[in-house]
Amino acid sequence: MQKNFSKTPLFLSILFFLFSCLISVFFYRTIDSKSKDSQLKEEEWQNETYRRDEIKMLDNSVKIMEKERAQLETHFAQSSNVVPFLDTIEGLALKVGIEAKVTSVDILTNHSGLVVGVKASGTFNGLYKFLTLLENSLYELKLIGVNMRQGTGATVLKWDAVFQIKLLSFVE
Repeated sequence: MQKNFSKTPLFLSILFFLFSCLISVFFYRTIDSKSKDSQLKEEEWQNETYRRDEIKMLDNSVKIMEKERAQLETHFAQSSNVVPFLDTIEGLALKVGIEAKVTSVDILTNHSGLVVGVKASGTFNGLYKFLTLLENSLYELKLIGVNMRQGTGATVLKWDAVFQIKLLSFVE
């Protein structure tokens, strides 16, 4: 007794199996491709995030440097704006109670500095304090010459001085 076995269901089963295998391979390749794309996008995103963080850090550094730069620039006198330096000299004189007047301002020919002549009068103690304040000022100064003499007559306590000051921290 042999059963008559129909080959059609077997053939259909094999076809269905092959079709399922092909679909599985197709989905596997699609998922693999999308995974690689996803990894590339994630790397791009991380690089962009890193770049933005660096830009923020540089921006903060620039802001900090601007404050320091502004503070540093107060120690230099520019040729376009010598007046604050001259006001500082006269302000130092007022602090110690003497009279000071700027008599000359000359830019050296080799652009290595600015020479300022200052005539001051007051007590010897006041002139000495003024000289000390000049030496310790924010600007880099070099005293070229100091000529001091005691007043005569009724103003014996009054001293007169002429200072020749070279401003070394001069930016043209």
